[in-house]
Amino acid sequence: METNNFQRVGAASNTEVGRDFEAAAHIFFDQSGIKLRRSFPVEIEFRVKKSHSFDFGSEDPPILVECKSYTWTSGGNSPSAKIKGLNEAMLLFSVAPEPYRKILFVLKHLHERRRLSLATHYIKNHAHLFPPGVEVWEFDLGGSHAERMF
Repeated sequence: METNNFQRVGAASNTEVGRDFEAAAHIFFDQSGIKLRRSFPVEIEFRVKKSHSFDFGSEDPPILVECKSYTWTSGGNSPSAKIKGLNEAMLLFSVAPEPYRKILFVLKHLHERRRLSLATHYIKNHAHLFPPGVEVWEFDLGGSHAERMF
């Protein structure tokens, strides 16, 4: 069997990891009294309108959620490709309609040696790219607890 260096250890596929994280996020929001629909389409635009399906959303209350189940690299380095994925989520939020509450919902994952969460690292180094009003929430999958980080 061929080894995939980009595969989450112990997971059948990264797609499955993302799906499982989204399912846990959906349960968290539901238990918090926020009813969201999966694959929520919204018209986004800078110059040209295009429909984009956010991971979750709702018209009432108006909310958009993007989920990211990212971790540090196995060597403890900043995962540059994943950081680009987080930045892309921020770009999507920047062109989403104004009335929506916008939440980037990320997995809580601590650096093995420094005990710094990936979300904290991302905020420290990339908050200058965050559109006004975007919230970053960190979700502890083990404890099913989320905390607003930004």
